[in-house]
Amino acid sequence: MKSILIIEDEVHIARFIKTSLEQEGYQVHVAHLSKTGLIDAATRRPDLLILDLGLPDGNGFDVISDLRAWSSIPILVLSARSDEQDKIKALNLGADDYLTKPFSMGELIARINAHMRRWPVNADSSSELNLGNIKINLELRQVTKDDMLVHLTPIEYRMLTILIKNAEKVMTHQQLLNEVWGKNHCHQEHYVRIFMSNLRQKLEDEPSRPKYFLTEIGVGYKLHVPK
Repeated sequence: MKSILIIEDEVHIARFIKTSLEQEGYQVHVAHLSKTGLIDAATRRPDLLILDLGLPDGNGFDVISDLRAWSSIPILVLSARSDEQDKIKALNLGADDYLTKPFSMGELIARINAHMRRWPVNADSSSELNLGNIKINLELRQVTKDDMLVHLTPIEYRMLTILIKNAEKVMTHQQLLNEVWGKNHCHQEHYVRIFMSNLRQKLEDEPSRPKYFLTEIGVGYKLHVPK
């Protein structure tokens, strides 16, 4: 069962969301403070986080920064702050989505379902993939190189999991765009090139001569997993 953690100090809102999501088949936990929320995120390993920015013991921006230091789970910000700069800041820090209050529960559920569909690996998976000195733990959603933690942005990690799911299969630029960004970005192939370059820079020993993230000229990319 997919699990969701809600960090929200308004008790009635948290209760309403929790009840609605449980009716959708999700396992839901609630924290009312940023400190307890981060502890719950580390111990419960949820599949998605719903986060309010205005919390009694801090702000949600710090929660995003702290969480992104070790986890790439989807973060959906749910906040009364509608200022564009707040949205930009949250997304730049690593949030995956932003919904302002008051909100439609139908829209919230639709967005959650969309994020869950883009994450084929869930907390019940225990597999680990080794690529030479690179280790990818799909259960913890952690990537290490030479035993050092590598920070990947949510988009970089999403692309990585899709390549892993389709290892040794050539993924076209269009397929990667659809899987990672959705069909609304079907004409922006440069997104794929930029983020593939980022993955190579962070994970390949020689990014200009990659061993794992290979180019199929004029077609797309594939992940090569040596035997």
